[in-house]
Amino acid sequence: MMNRKQLANAIRALSMDGVQKANSGHPGAPMGMADIAEVLWRDHLNHNPQNPHWADRDRFVLSNGHGSMLIYSLLHLTGYELSIDDLKNFRQLHSKTPGHPEYGYAPGIETTTGPLGQGITNAVGMAIAEKALAAQFNQEGHDIVDHHTYAFMGDGCMMEGISHEACSLAGTLGLGKLIAFWDDNGISIDGDVEGWFADDTPKRFEAYGWQVIPAVDGHDAAAINKAIEEAKADTTRPTLICCKTIIGFGSPNKSGSHDCHGAPLGADEIKATREFLGWEYGPFEIPTEIYAEWDAKEAGKAKESAWDEKFAAYAEAYPELAAEFKRRVAGELPANWEETANEVIANLQANPSKIASRKASQNALEAFGKLLPEFMGGSADLAPSNLTMWSGSKSLTPEDASGNYIHYGVREFGMTAIINGIALHGGFVPYGATFLMFMEYARNAMRMAALMKIQNIQVYTHDSIGLGEDGPTHQPVEQVATLRLVPNMSTWRPCDQVESAVAWKLAIERKDAPTSLIFSRQGLAQQERSAEQVADIAKGGYILKDCAGQPDVIFIATGSEVELAVNAAAELEKEGKAARVVSMPSTDTFDKQDAAYREAVLPAAVTARVAVEAGIADYWYKYVGLNGRIVGMTTFGESAPAEQLFEQFGFTVENVVAKAKEIL
Repeated sequence: MMNRKQLANAIRALSMDGVQKANSGHPGAPMGMADIAEVLWRDHLNHNPQNPHWADRDRFVLSNGHGSMLIYSLLHLTGYELSIDDLKNFRQLHSKTPGHPEYGYAPGIETTTGPLGQGITNAVGMAIAEKALAAQFNQEGHDIVDHHTYAFMGDGCMMEGISHEACSLAGTLGLGKLIAFWDDNGISIDGDVEGWFADDTPKRFEAYGWQVIPAVDGHDAAAINKAIEEAKADTTRPTLICCKTIIGFGSPNKSGSHDCHGAPLGADEIKATREFLGWEYGPFEIPTEIYAEWDAKEAGKAKESAWDEKFAAYAEAYPELAAEFKRRVAGELPANWEETANEVIANLQANPSKIASRKASQNALEAFGKLLPEFMGGSADLAPSNLTMWSGSKSLTPEDASGNYIHYGVREFGMTAIINGIALHGGFVPYGATFLMFMEYARNAMRMAALMKIQNIQVYTHDSIGLGEDGPTHQPVEQVATLRLVPNMSTWRPCDQVESAVAWKLAIERKDAPTSLIFSRQGLAQQERSAEQVADIAKGGYILKDCAGQPDVIFIATGSEVELAVNAAAELEKEGKAARVVSMPSTDTFDKQDAAYREAVLPAAVTARVAVEAGIADYWYKYVGLNGRIVGMTTFGESAPAEQLFEQFGFTVENVVAKAKEIL
């Protein structure tokens, strides 16, 4: 076999060449971690470059995503459809090799990384999914789910608070097939980290319940291999392998310093590095014999073929389980889903109930959960308030991972990014929950779900000043509006149990983007609707109450304020004014409807419009125009009973009617 250093040097050369050609990037981490990557990818990683979506492949996450040339080099060398020209196109417009690894751009990229700490947290989610899927499907003598999740992480990931949340939970849940490599090089952008990162990291991870393998020479292949074998041998605890490395290894003048962290080495230093490493090849030149040593196509094909044989035996012994496994991994909903879900919604409309929409959400979970064994729920320590557990909920524990509900503890950010990892792994429809106000802690993870176009359903309850006495620290004002601004995010704020069930149904069906479901603490009256109106809920905005002929004024409302708008319209009608009420639970969904439908609901000729929502007022100008009126929030809330707050801030029939009269 060829000298292992030369095989690792192929990564170093491609990484420094890619960054140099782009005149932008981070060569230090790929050069420092090349030896670790070479051992892991060539001796341990089970994957098939010819089928990056093989269900039982090991997952690899580069949490320190700024070192993206490392994973691009690995994918290219091992035989994925990522050409040398793709590497030359690093960081260029429409390339497969953007500045940070982006899910969906290049085959073999398991998640988008870059915001530090989220990659390792995604990896925790993937490991949870593997453990749960194995517990639900494996049978004695038939281990069809049996793979590891590997993650590379740097000092930045260690410092970010989200990694503390996720790694603590990983230890608690005993994720024995999660193996993380800490690139302990002591350098960040500002320089030597010892001035601002003096934690005893091994002890911290031991306290989390991890197996810790300390002081591994990250440039010694034998030591790295021994550490990985030791990690894999412990099946009850996740493992942290602490790798001492030199950032920019091979660069004679810049290695070991922040000078090679986030900038090209420069032509002279690259020349010196080639000489130092004994790399006699030109830019982006990899000799045939090195390609041959790296090529994993045939080995990967053989590994997948062996698994196919295992699965065939499993399917023969357990045909129903095998069919269910294939359905879930493919992300397909049960055959009876559409018909049954629609029956649930129609039954709700036929049996009115005045309940909080958070309770309506729980009722939807109860109805839909019986159809969806792939549900994987959870809440950030607020299940009794978020109402995210239903009769079929079973807690996932270290001893029994066959459950479908995760107690995340007070870890909103960690929960949301873990759910991203569960979704990326496949086999589940994951949801989590917290108070809407504390979505702020988790916002970036939902942004990442939207960026990756993956399913992540978040239940956000206690949606307005209507939660009352807890006061402005807990009362969301601007949160719904800001969620609506996120590209690819679908945000729903239903007005009753029927809209709540429709919102849940669409969130479950929406596989290519996240959904935020916004629910109330207080009870909401159910609205009367025809079957046609029930169907129109799915369009995001629809005519709930109408008048004969063209309306004089249109009220637009969401959530708890829909009832208020209906009552205001009734008052105006007593005075001879024609009023229409539009319920708009999802503005993004309404905006996607064709122009004819939108014009039918909000005719341009009717400029007298009033929007009513107990959230930030300014958002609604796009629907009411500059001449319209908005009954909304322009300040934070106060601590008082809900009914007093609604009166204090103008959410009364009298005030809504008065606003309408101003423009009539």
